[in-house]
Amino acid sequence: MIASQRLKTNRFFNFIKIIILIIILFFSIFPVFYMVTTSFKTPIQTYNPAIWFFKPTLENYQNLITKFHVIPYIINSIIITSFSVVLALVLGSLAAYSLANFDFRWKDEIAGWMLSLRYLPPMAAVIPLFLLSQLTHLYDKHLLLILAYQSFNIPFATWMLRGFFEEIPKELEEAAMVDGASRWQSLLHILLPLSRPGMFATTALLVIQTWNEFTLAFFLTSNSARTIPTITSQFQTVRGILWGEMTALGVVTILPVIIFAILARKYLVRGLTFGAIK
Repeated sequence: MIASQRLKTNRFFNFIKIIILIIILFFSIFPVFYMVTTSFKTPIQTYNPAIWFFKPTLENYQNLITKFHVIPYIINSIIITSFSVVLALVLGSLAAYSLANFDFRWKDEIAGWMLSLRYLPPMAAVIPLFLLSQLTHLYDKHLLLILAYQSFNIPFATWMLRGFFEEIPKELEEAAMVDGASRWQSLLHILLPLSRPGMFATTALLVIQTWNEFTLAFFLTSNSARTIPTITSQFQTVRGILWGEMTALGVVTILPVIIFAILARKYLVRGLTFGAIK
């Protein structure tokens, strides 16, 4: 009798959990679903949110290419994101290796200072970076954004990879060094291969935050190095907001990130279950 009541109670709570998860899932997915459906509407239909059944059109996507010329912006985003992430991984892995394997004075203070850079609002760094870009003639150049993004990418990569490096037994590295391996060889052939899930997880998160960055890309570029998120301001016209083109741009912006996350989901899930975010 008691066992049957417990079974009914567990089934009831499981049912409630499923309902709550469905509600959360609905509110999480609905904005994306609404954005995708709106991108296939005509300009008149976009101003009526009650229209759910319509004949899809690719007019908004065609306007992105012909009127707003988004292809160069996509190329800029790919170039800047790729070089920024690679540079952050290289420098971040070296810093993480030092913080995880060496004992030196003020190690924790340095690590805390690096983490504090994550709290710096991008707007607080815009004016100094703008003045420096004018002095160095790097304004509206890919290199400027690649270097500027290191201010938040390197601290993030360092703290992520430090946790993964600390999970690897030091005896493995010591054994390799006994066999004649140097510090560089042990890092390249022991630590990095063993921390591959962490590297993929860090890469995925770096790609997402770099690809979607808006503030620095908007104020430190004017035309040549502009990225995809910065051109949203072009859809605010005297006739109103061009919702069709804006939602189409949103789909184009999130699609590469979704594809990358799907391809790296195996390592992303494994990487986020231990190490820095354990």
